[in-house]
Amino acid sequence: MQPVPQTIVTNSFQKLLQPTHDNYVPPAILGSGCKFVAACLLLFALGAERSFAQQKEDDTQADQADRYCLYVSLSGDHQIALFEMNPQSGALTRRPNVPVEGAPGSLAVDPNHKFLYAAVRSSGAVATFRIDPVTGGLAPLGSVQVVDNPVYVVTDKTGRYLFTAYYGAGKVAVYPIGVDGIVRTPATQVIEAEKNPHSILKDRSNRIVFVPNTGADSILQFRFDQQTGTLSPNHVPRITTSTGAGPRHQFFHPTMNLVYFVNEKSSSVTAFQLDPDTGTLAALQTTSTLPDDFRGKNTCADIEITPDGRFLYASNRGHDSIACYAIDPLSGRLKSLGQQPTEETPREFNVDPTGNFLFAAGQSSGRLASYRIGPASGRLEPLATESVGKSPAWVLVLRLPGK
Repeated sequence: MQPVPQTIVTNSFQKLLQPTHDNYVPPAILGSGCKFVAACLLLFALGAERSFAQQKEDDTQADQADRYCLYVSLSGDHQIALFEMNPQSGALTRRPNVPVEGAPGSLAVDPNHKFLYAAVRSSGAVATFRIDPVTGGLAPLGSVQVVDNPVYVVTDKTGRYLFTAYYGAGKVAVYPIGVDGIVRTPATQVIEAEKNPHSILKDRSNRIVFVPNTGADSILQFRFDQQTGTLSPNHVPRITTSTGAGPRHQFFHPTMNLVYFVNEKSSSVTAFQLDPDTGTLAALQTTSTLPDDFRGKNTCADIEITPDGRFLYASNRGHDSIACYAIDPLSGRLKSLGQQPTEETPREFNVDPTGNFLFAAGQSSGRLASYRIGPASGRLEPLATESVGKSPAWVLVLRLPGK
């Protein structure tokens, strides 16, 4: 119920005390009764004023609080699903879907969280959207044709360039981003990679870039010049992984010089030590994503690390689970925490910016599963599942700063 402003209460009180033909009471009787009524109305007015002030304070705090939005690419529906996430409970509130001219896949945002970029795999394009800073809604700003079918997109640290990878074409490319946030053509650079490059990602310094090639069992190592927007091969341009590993996605540790790659074909995760001076990798450890007694078919897809750097997760397609690991704070080596069953074919998942929740999409089930991350254990506690749409291909949780 909305609080009653004090002016309304005061006016009502004054009218009550004004004698008329209908409400006249002899002064002797009015004296004691009036004092009682006046006291009651005064207390009510003061309470209403406090409630009104409290409501204004609550509204101001709500406006200033950060908001969390979750986006899911629905490649089968040609839409991006939008949810608002409660940062205390992880509960999701559905918002209207956003139409896309084609099948969206990989999603990325600029460093200031003003623009969202969607790889449109069915048309070989990248679409740009403006993010509403209050609601998280998306307004289309246009799309551009790119080299081929983009499997992965991500901006550099300045937000001036977009890295793109092309699984089928065996290429990677860099595109400029205008001051209006829109991706521009032509590409700053197009580079021949090796067979099936599946992702491209830069380090914290914005100087080092790695490209894992799933079909070639290799990782390309580049230097990035953020002034010109160009990549150049490192002095060690490539390293090989174990035969049949199929490195796919990668994640840089938030504080240590380590990079973790999920291997699609061998169902494993490999930790690499990163030399920040040379920009080169050295393998540290490889560990399975599956339980020892599993004998079925499986491929891995995505990999995530919590913002505090304590836990790592990787998705299993076939076993249909999220493999959970603790990261040793000194060595960076992984200790398995087991596997959490999830939706069918968990192609993509994401850990939210608070590090308290994980959301996994089942590409085959069309459902989104949410989990609470145990703050001490790192294990996943199931919270809810809900239908999200056809063939979800990407999950991204974004924090929108309050005013």
